[in-house]
Amino acid sequence: MRIGITGASGFIGSAFARHAAAAGHEIVAFSRSGKVIAPWVTESRRVSDLSATLSDAADATKPIALEASGCDALVHLAGESLLGWWSKAKKQRIWSSRVDLTKAVVASLSSAKPRPRIVLCASGAGFYGDRGDEQLDESSQRGKGFLADLCGAWEGAARQAERLGARVVFLRTGMVLGDGGGAMKLLKKVFGLGLGGRLGNGRQWMPWIHLEDQARLMLWCIESANVTGAVNHVAPGATTNREFTETLAQQLKRPAFFHAPAFALRLVMRDMATEMFLASQRVRPSVALDLGFTFEHPDLQSALTASLTSDLRPPTSDLRPPTSDLRPPTSDLRPPTSDLRPPTSDL
Repeated sequence: MRIGITGASGFIGSAFARHAAAAGHEIVAFSRSGKVIAPWVTESRRVSDLSATLSDAADATKPIALEASGCDALVHLAGESLLGWWSKAKKQRIWSSRVDLTKAVVASLSSAKPRPRIVLCASGAGFYGDRGDEQLDESSQRGKGFLADLCGAWEGAARQAERLGARVVFLRTGMVLGDGGGAMKLLKKVFGLGLGGRLGNGRQWMPWIHLEDQARLMLWCIESANVTGAVNHVAPGATTNREFTETLAQQLKRPAFFHAPAFALRLVMRDMATEMFLASQRVRPSVALDLGFTFEHPDLQSALTASLTSDLRPPTSDLRPPTSDLRPPTSDLRPPTSDLRPPTSDL
């Protein structure tokens, strides 16, 4: 199978690309330069000028976002990082790089000959909002907040590919654990300095998944013809922030005495702290488990051990350009309003 990937040189994208290539698939990496050099990349293709593409994704006279002809599947992972001060401009970039870019990518598929039969689009466990101890799975309703609205609209944009005959899957991903990038890179530094500790009261549930299982589950979604709609990319071993903190401190043999009070986090990071660090999401990967997917790292102890000794570190010296080259211009874009809602059909 020939699989196209946006964000192929990123932390998740490169791990998935290597896993898919090792399984015998051909990888087409999309970038603005058209030059992603890596042993697992079969072909690199250029992304068109997004300033023109995003101005009217439905206008056939505008340049397409990418040329996906010949790809059996398209995996869309590109997007602005969520980390950073959530200013009005930052939120605008986050929204545009996901919702607007996805609309442009899907619009470009109409001209592909032949078209991809499968579309995987990144999403997040933030779809569920702050839900306390409530058990959540793919059938649960969307929550409230910026991330919930974002994920809903993002999935809604990707769902339009169904009109073109594609099977569409949304990757509702939790925190991805793996060596060489993602959350572990920062956590190792913080805990290594002895500054680790729980966030708020520590009772909030944290959805997570190991990088190896993330890559395996993504390929499983492509290869399983009966999988469609939302698939939670989280491990079955749900854990609270307190449990995560204690387990990581034990693994690193470092203290975790520091406690970041909720009010202090909200004072410094405002909405980002509330939605990313203090929100509680007790998410279960029901679709994967019910259809027979087996996790290599179902519990936190196993995942952290593997993350600290992993050989999945994505090489960076020969990867060009970084995934940020898919970031669309933002000068004439407007930030979302609080009443934005995704399509109402089940995700």
